[in-house]
Amino acid sequence: MVRSSDGGVDFGIWKRIQAADLIIPLDIHVSRVACRLGLLQDPKPSWKQARQLTDTLKQWDAADPVKYDFALFGLGIEERIR
Repeated sequence: MVRSSDGGVDFGIWKRIQAADLIIPLDIHVSRVACRLGLLQDPKPSWKQARQLTDTLKQWDAADPVKYDFALFGLGIEERIR
């Protein structure tokens, strides 16, 4: 809802929120993959874990750290990382 509509799947209708301010949605799949990649220590999803993972991802892209959500989620669903 915050990224520009010409940049992909988002609608870009929320103008007051920047992509840099988002927190990654941390479900069991994202949490599991993040732990296996060494991005998180505890595989139990929580608000604290979501903030920690978002802060880690900001090191890769401070302007849009949550853009990695789809990749982490997809890996968890496909069980490509063991």
